[in-house]
Amino acid sequence: MTQGFGLSATARLALLKRLSKRKEEKGPAPGAARAFRELPGQRDMEMIREAAGALGLENPFFRPHEGIAGATSRIGNREVINYGSYNYLGLNGDPRVIAAAHAAIDRYGVSASASRMVSGERPVHAALEEAIAAHYGVDAALAMVSGHATNVTVLGHLMGPRDLILHDAAIHNSCAEGARLSGARRIAFAHNDWRAAEKELAAARRGARRALIVIEGHYSMDGDLPDLPRFIEMARRHDAWLMVDEAHGMGVVGATGHGIHEHWGVDAKDVDIWMGTLSKTLSGCGGYIAGNADLVAWLRHSAPGFVYSVGMAPVLAAAALESLRILQSEPERVARLQANASLFLRLAKETGLDTGTSAGLAIVPIIVGSSVGAARLSQALFERGINVQPILYPAVPDSSARLRFFLSSEHAEPQIRETIAAVRSAMAGAQPAEIAGESSFHIGGNHPRHA
Repeated sequence: MTQGFGLSATARLALLKRLSKRKEEKGPAPGAARAFRELPGQRDMEMIREAAGALGLENPFFRPHEGIAGATSRIGNREVINYGSYNYLGLNGDPRVIAAAHAAIDRYGVSASASRMVSGERPVHAALEEAIAAHYGVDAALAMVSGHATNVTVLGHLMGPRDLILHDAAIHNSCAEGARLSGARRIAFAHNDWRAAEKELAAARRGARRALIVIEGHYSMDGDLPDLPRFIEMARRHDAWLMVDEAHGMGVVGATGHGIHEHWGVDAKDVDIWMGTLSKTLSGCGGYIAGNADLVAWLRHSAPGFVYSVGMAPVLAAAALESLRILQSEPERVARLQANASLFLRLAKETGLDTGTSAGLAIVPIIVGSSVGAARLSQALFERGINVQPILYPAVPDSSARLRFFLSSEHAEPQIRETIAAVRSAMAGAQPAEIAGESSFHIGGNHPRHA
């Protein structure tokens, strides 16, 4: 079903050769050492833009949404069914969340205006952190202004050159960057393979002062889940810490949305470090760490990304706090989300689409098998009024290029059925694009891994 959206082998090479020749002909310009145009990847991006133009592909990225992006959104003055946003429980736009945000603006203004340690602390920060800690049933929590920066600063600060960080090969870019910053020895294990992880840990643990295992609670690219009990057992056996990134798990995984520990029925305190973001289910922006009181107190007084950063905007803290309260009081939202994702996954599989290892909880990929094909399919669906983003090389291998569907509790069954029918129709009606030549060409650019 995927062949019609790709290029033939001869077509790929012809396009690649033609664009590469243009690139070579231009050559380095005088003063190239100071030219931002010569930064790594700039010429590759230019070649990709030219290739997309030659194939008649629009840029699917940076499209402005003109209102609240939920199950539907408005793009280019047109309403579309939307699968491109993390508004999993429809709380971004809920009147109660908006009211809480307005009240915070009225009381505190928009900005905290300083680092929280200096004079940016507001009561709403402590209230949010207490609520997050209670959600997990752990000692304490700390909220920071950015989810990405939370992983970078915590991993970079917690671990050092004599330490070991063992992480899933599909871990989020923020974790990989934090691990790199730390200077620790870094080992990636095959995605979701706890046996491979244990083998690597057993071989490397003796030479390290401290060891940290980093996994996600709900993987953002594939929508699958780790075997949490196995990783907890492994961490204890090898005297290592376990950190779980719950960015896409909060409000999504578990019967009431408490996360991966609820799904597996384990005590959240068996995980040493919980990390999550406020920009998905909790309809705000920022990140958090939850866990042991000593760890949180140490980070509060020493983590560079917290101590030297402005405090989270009170309006965002208030919105996240109200969203968390609604999540806890209305678990039926979680049930609707999971039902919608399960239906989407079932219909996609019945149609013969490749959904990889998705658990069908909120994230369902449809793997197309080529970056050109994924970009073409995304454009075809957009023309039919369905917004879904392609994930292209190098974010994933070209053979794993896909569309990534984010489901919401607010999607209606007819929308889901219409979407699967549109995918089936678009793929069945695709015609191969031919330009003379052969080999492989990737339309993609430098996308952040696992956004």
